[in-house]
Amino acid sequence: MSSDRIDAESKVSGNQANIPARIRRELNIDDGDQLRWHLEGDGSIRVHVIQQQTGTFADFDGYAGEESTDVTSDHDAWGVDIE
Repeated sequence: MSSDRIDAESKVSGNQANIPARIRRELNIDDGDQLRWHLEGDGSIRVHVIQQQTGTFADFDGYAGEESTDVTSDHDAWGVDIE
């Protein structure tokens, strides 16, 4: 990418800057995503987009075992040694 090329511009207001719509669309930036900023030695900034997953168990497909569980007693007994 040429350093002379301007992809988009935005204005700083207070401590915030908007990400132009064209950049958000191209990088698929959505609410909840994080931006990781890196200041380079030459004064330029590199930004990495960290995509938010849709939930804590976003990749969990469910329990496929055959053993039945009782979530209440299993949860309450977790870490308790019964003698």
